[in-house]
Amino acid sequence: MTARNDLGAFLERVPYARFIGMKATLHGDEMTGVLPFAEHLIGNPSLPALHGGLIGAFMELTAIAQLSIVEPQAKLPRTVDISIDYLRSGRPVDTFARALIKRVGRRIANVQVEAWQEARGNPIAALRGHFLLTPMEQDVTPSSPGGIGRRG
Repeated sequence: MTARNDLGAFLERVPYARFIGMKATLHGDEMTGVLPFAEHLIGNPSLPALHGGLIGAFMELTAIAQLSIVEPQAKLPRTVDISIDYLRSGRPVDTFARALIKRVGRRIANVQVEAWQEARGNPIAALRGHFLLTPMEQDVTPSSPGGIGRRG
C-alpha cells in the first residue's frame, strides 16, 4: 500500500476530517493539508472568520496524517498535548497546513504545524504537539529486561 492510499484511507476513516471536507496533497513523503472553504466552517459571521477550534483541529489532523505517512503505526497516533498560537483571523478562503516532524522516539513524536491561507509566509496559526505512537511491531525477546525488546 502506498502513502497516497494510506492518506486517502486516513481521511476517510476520520469522521471530523470528512465533516470539514479536509483534503491533502502528497509530494514524496511531504503532505499539505487542504481545508476548502465552506459556509458551515464560519465561527464568527460578523467578520466573517473561520472558527478557531476548526483551525486547531485541522492542524492536529494534519500532524496525525503526516505522522501516519512517515511513521506507519498499528493505531492512529494519539494526542498527548498540543499548544496553538492563533496569529491572525482565518478568512473565508481555502486554508493550508504543513506538518514538520521534529523528533520521533520509540513512543512519542514531537510535531510542529503551520497553517496559512494565501501566502505561506503569513501563517494564521501554529501548533506544537506531542503524539503517542503505537509501533507496527513490538519484538518480544527473552533476553531484554521485562521481556520487551526494542523495535528495529
